Amino acid sequence: MLQCAAMNHGAPDEIEITSTSETETIVIGERIGQRLGAGDLVLLLAPFGAGKTHLTKGIAAGLGVDPRDVNSPSFVVINEYTADRRHRGMPIYHVDLYRVETSHDLGTIGIEECLAGEGVCIIEWAERAAEWLPAERLEIRIEETGPNTRRLRLLPRGECYERLVTELRVLTDCQPLTTDN
Repeated sequence: MLQCAAMNHGAPDEIEITSTSETETIVIGERIGQRLGAGDLVLLLAPFGAGKTHLTKGIAAGLGVDPRDVNSPSFVVINEYTADRRHRGMPIYHVDLYRVETSHDLGTIGIEECLAGEGVCIIEWAERAAEWLPAERLEIRIEETGPNTRRLRLLPRGECYERLVTELRVLTDCQPLTTDN
């Protein structure tokens, strides 16, 4: 059962969504992905095992990628997928910065191309690249609240992401998540 709430202690556009399963996390990601376009940046901030890759599977699915094709780029740093024709075949960059240790390392992995605006960029462990990242972005903080439950806190940074979060709030309206919505 989806539970969402406006954040009282943060900006009025922030929301929290509680997911009770991996499937539900993927559906939440799909709803986010359906609203993304070229140039959008999504930061995933969470500890190991919190569901970053499952959320990314959903985001990619929302852009027409088979979620079974999405996997963690921990060892390759960047995986690239291609959105469907409806999304003009734009690139989807899935970046994992866990193994990146210095600013110099960031300059050698090709992150500039990912941020250039031709596709959607999703970054795990984004706190490791704070100085490289644009101010406008959607930050998603994921917290484990139980063995299968996660709290996703969506923090929009910039007007387009505020609109996106507002659309998600209206769409979810605290209704149960199904793949039919």
